[in-house]
Amino acid sequence: MHFLPHYFGARYLHGEAFVFDWARRLCSSYNGSHWQFFRVSNGAFYLAPEMAAPVSVRWNLNSYEGTMGVEAFGIVVTLFALCHMGETFAEDVYYDRFHLLREFAATHPEAREIFRAID
Repeated sequence: MHFLPHYFGARYLHGEAFVFDWARRLCSSYNGSHWQFFRVSNGAFYLAPEMAAPVSVRWNLNSYEGTMGVEAFGIVVTLFALCHMGETFAEDVYYDRFHLLREFAATHPEAREIFRAID
């Protein structure tokens, strides 16, 4: 229960809502799920839904359409949510966490799909 407050701070309810909202925006088949929480070695974190893979992802603003595993989808969703938090609340901590997760994403086996989805 301390995961979200630790990483999103006092705005953890916003962070959770943004993650769920981005999952809905990016995956038309997402309709709610239990979520797993991941801490990674460089201090980054991400959330990933418990759902069947592969996950079909579509983002019209960059013309991305593809499939990826659940963890990669969770990384993408968390990256979008962190960027959204930074833009909404103008707090550098969310951009710092975004960049840590982006660094980790570069080492992920599905890095190519992750970066295609977010760029």
